[in-house]
Amino acid sequence: MKINKIKEMSSPDLEKELGELKQELFKLRFSLKSGNSNNPMKIKEVKKDIARINTVLRERELAENK
Repeated sequence: MKINKIKEMSSPDLEKELGELKQELFKLRFSLKSGNSNNPMKIKEVKKDIARINTVLRERELAENK
């Protein structure tokens, strides 16, 4: 997911997307450990998306407090 798309989304949408990505990460890790993973690099992509969303949410939180 691109950062521009993330910045355009509202905070509730971002929190919903964050929850979905965390569930997906859990499933990917589980499938990797069980040996059923088709694309182990997908874990890296999902982790980066989670970090991007957390960064944007934190930026918005800091902007509100100023």
